[in-house]
Amino acid sequence: MVLFPLNVLLAIQGATAPEVTIYNGGFGFVKEVRSINVQSGLHTVAVEDVPSLIETTSVAIRSLTDPAAFDILEQNYQYDLVNAMAILNKAVGGHIKLHRVLPNGQKEILEGTLMSSPTAIVNGGDGSNMTYNGMVLRTDDGRIFLNPSGEIEVSSIPEGMISKPTLLWLLQGNKPGANQIELSYLTQGMGWSSDYVMTLDGDKSADFRGWVTLNNNSGATYKDAKLKLIAGDVLRVQQRGGFGGGPGGGGARMEMKADAFQEESLFEYHLYTLQRPATIKNKEQKQVSLLEGNGVKYEKKLIVDSMLNFGMYYPSEGEIGVGDIKPLVKVEFLNKKDNGLGMALPKGKVKVYQRDKSGSVQMVGEDQIDHTPRDEKISLTIGRSFDVRATRKRTDFKRLSGNSFQESFEIEVRNRKETAERVYVYERHYAEWKIPSTTMEFKKLDSQTMEYVVDLKANEVKTIKYTVITTW
Repeated sequence: MVLFPLNVLLAIQGATAPEVTIYNGGFGFVKEVRSINVQSGLHTVAVEDVPSLIETTSVAIRSLTDPAAFDILEQNYQYDLVNAMAILNKAVGGHIKLHRVLPNGQKEILEGTLMSSPTAIVNGGDGSNMTYNGMVLRTDDGRIFLNPSGEIEVSSIPEGMISKPTLLWLLQGNKPGANQIELSYLTQGMGWSSDYVMTLDGDKSADFRGWVTLNNNSGATYKDAKLKLIAGDVLRVQQRGGFGGGPGGGGARMEMKADAFQEESLFEYHLYTLQRPATIKNKEQKQVSLLEGNGVKYEKKLIVDSMLNFGMYYPSEGEIGVGDIKPLVKVEFLNKKDNGLGMALPKGKVKVYQRDKSGSVQMVGEDQIDHTPRDEKISLTIGRSFDVRATRKRTDFKRLSGNSFQESFEIEVRNRKETAERVYVYERHYAEWKIPSTTMEFKKLDSQTMEYVVDLKANEVKTIKYTVITTW
């Protein structure tokens, strides 16, 4: 234990409801108002009920009563917590008693010197006696006991051990009396994530709901806290040690309930403030509703993209990106107010459901979104089509003069459904390329991508044929 001149230990009393801001980078910022009794001269004050994963270098103290009432000269963080193993480790060389039960049922007390602390404490089969693996006890009469079983009695708790993590301040009191202070600090072990559920209502609109999941493993509980969440990519220096609905929306609307989160911009991030107190217990996972949007218009897209995962493609006699293809299934919608949303969405997983003919909800896929501002498009890839297929062939290849190549492709798209479908076929080419012939019109999306839109009736098959000349 650290000793200071005029070592008077004062507990901070009367903590008010804290303000807790949790970042999705795995840490939190806590601000509290507490009351202390300042004494004249040098004295110590113990600040209990702080998290075991507190970042001590982040602690800030400000007097709300009188900034000149005291000066903080030192801060020490004590985290040597009381437990059986810690007590025995510090009791080596000291006198202890071992209460044990002999095989005949008689009780015996062994007194002696603890020569070595246990490496593990194993609970007995009957739930009473403990076995102290690795422990060595030399009794007062000279006997040596290895790995004894029973209950150990010590005369006192070793000096310096505490029941909970504590900040110990050395204060210079200038104006004695009651003083309210604002205490703030960062702590590790706190984090949050967002998850969304999107329920499709046929092929027209969907309901969209967001949840926030909080995790608190900081080592402290925050009762009736004012909870805030920061969404964004906040950079921090890596630690090298230390402690531990609207007009034209067709009925679309987004509901932010009175006690839900309210969102605002903060610097280059977004801040979400819960409009009611929340108790955040240690070692607890808590879910809180974030938003609810109704009447969200979406588009389902089937995409044939044979070269999506091949990267740069150099034409050669070898075949790349050919064969049977199951189209990707995408769900796309706009995060706009007139589309039932229009709120900055923190990154998270989106689970997509759809009702079957009986009205029951079934899961049809899942994807993850990044931090998404309002008015941006969200595209979810949730699976591959069962009844729509495509087959891609390269029907011709030849070298032209210099570094030019000519290739011909054939893409057959088949709809085996009893309903019509639209399929988007993406073809990717690199370097300099041109299309001298094609059987279907296409749209050039960028320097590498061409798009065919294929509308298929029920059980219809269509074939795209085109030739490309590539020059490197």
